[in-house]
Amino acid sequence: MTLSPATPTTPHAAPPPALGRRALLGATGLGGLAVLATGPEAAAAAPRSRVSPFDLDFEVVDRQRRLDLLAERFVTLRDSFTGSSTRAYAVLAPRGSAGTTGTVRSGGGELRIGGAGAHATLLRSDARQEAPYAAVLVDVASFSGDGTRDRVLAGLAKGAEDHLLAWYDRATGTVGIDLTLGGTTETLASAEADLAAPFELGFALTSTTVVAFADTGSGPDPIVKATLDERLDLRDPAALRDWRSSFGAESGSGTVVLDRVRAGYFGQLGLRDPHLVTHADGTPYIKDGKAYLTFTQAGLAFFETAHWGVWTLDLETYRLEQVANLFFQRDGKDLVLGDHAGHLVLDDANRRWIVTTSTWGDFAGDSVEINYTTLRSSVDVLRGVHVLRTRRLRLPTADLPSAAVGQWDPHVVRIQGRWYVAFVNARRFFDFYPALARSPRGGDFTELSLVGADASKVETEGTVLQRFGGRWYVLASNGDASPPEIRGQYPVYDLAMEQVGTLDAPHPTNIPWPMIIPVAERGRTRWLLVTFNGTQYDEPLLGYGTHGDVVVMEAQRTKGVEFPPRR
Repeated sequence: MTLSPATPTTPHAAPPPALGRRALLGATGLGGLAVLATGPEAAAAAPRSRVSPFDLDFEVVDRQRRLDLLAERFVTLRDSFTGSSTRAYAVLAPRGSAGTTGTVRSGGGELRIGGAGAHATLLRSDARQEAPYAAVLVDVASFSGDGTRDRVLAGLAKGAEDHLLAWYDRATGTVGIDLTLGGTTETLASAEADLAAPFELGFALTSTTVVAFADTGSGPDPIVKATLDERLDLRDPAALRDWRSSFGAESGSGTVVLDRVRAGYFGQLGLRDPHLVTHADGTPYIKDGKAYLTFTQAGLAFFETAHWGVWTLDLETYRLEQVANLFFQRDGKDLVLGDHAGHLVLDDANRRWIVTTSTWGDFAGDSVEINYTTLRSSVDVLRGVHVLRTRRLRLPTADLPSAAVGQWDPHVVRIQGRWYVAFVNARRFFDFYPALARSPRGGDFTELSLVGADASKVETEGTVLQRFGGRWYVLASNGDASPPEIRGQYPVYDLAMEQVGTLDAPHPTNIPWPMIIPVAERGRTRWLLVTFNGTQYDEPLLGYGTHGDVVVMEAQRTKGVEFPPRR
């Protein structure tokens, strides 16, 4: 992750058509995913791969943008008002607005909120999140037509006197974000907009940043942005506990009609930092033809608004699907943060998960560290929502050639009885280079000494440990601030951290990670590289940090199996 922005692109521009893998490989007769052989017999029979990283030539075969205000598998409220569903909500008269609650009726696919005079109604559900990453989406069917006040509301509410709401007022042509605490309302931000029903009003919260969206049929468009600053800290679970997904309407007279509401965990504006979930020996975690990866899920602003999720990548279609949300507590505090850019390792021998992350979740320009925790392997960290408490991984930074302000991008693997941890070390923000540490033979991944580092680099990150032909290498990526002769390269190092060459693959953004997935298929290895580009989402309003598209590359298949498949 780096502050240097990629080449500007037009927000919301459609990506170019993706090349299907069959189109790319059809002429060779290798299209289609072979059935994976499994079991000890297959492992024993499979010939070993003899390839080196310099034998492979990667080409782009797929590019996709995952843009979801609401994570599909993490919806906590879904109501299309087909029946009398109003009993599922607490009906509140929100403070800071004129009038009393209106008459609320639901059925036949619509919710009607109306009254002869001024009315303001907030419907508070029971839906809540374990972390301050939330979205509430309301489909507006029609407005009341009142010329003084004609609002639709979406957001979070604790009660009638405490709520955080995005709103659109058709009467004034204004979108805004209001925070009401103790009955006192402050408009945090507002902007003019001309929206006609039907459309979808969206509220989104990531950490301490709130954005109001409108979707008129071509995707969510951010209208106005605000930060909670010191007013309210929903990262504190004690504060967040009583806030629920809410929606409603206000009008001087008449009836506002809604036809659907959905709420739950915020999804992402883009995906970056792909990291393969692996076993301790580096074997990819693949199940039912799907590889498991973690991604940094771009939030509503800079790095501190992103969070971490587990995704599956269908190895035939490249379809991505989120299966887990991971959040973190650390530093002896209870704040729930979206730390990310880490590695999940299943350590079968010790029956545990190793979870490492980079502490970007509250980044303020001062420091970043690598934190970790371990969990019993029976904990299904690849499914559902988890809030994990981590602590600092002590790295041998004192042995590095310069003082450091941070470390990030860990990759952990056990090689011949020793744990290796590749990481990035920063002299200052943003001047950084790759490094490698290892444990003594028989030691744990927390007992590390320095192997080496390439301090000649000034913007190189995305460290990945990968095996080719039975030999291990460290891969990384040179950013735009690198000297011209090495800019846009993927350097390849041996386990002494001596650079031995570069990877032959497109470099689609400032610092894309070279996350390689070796897939065993009938005695051959299919080589994939999953990375990302720098396409932002409405950078003028949201700022840098909302990238990117997921880019999948493929190299020619090679004889032999790098990692025999596991059950």
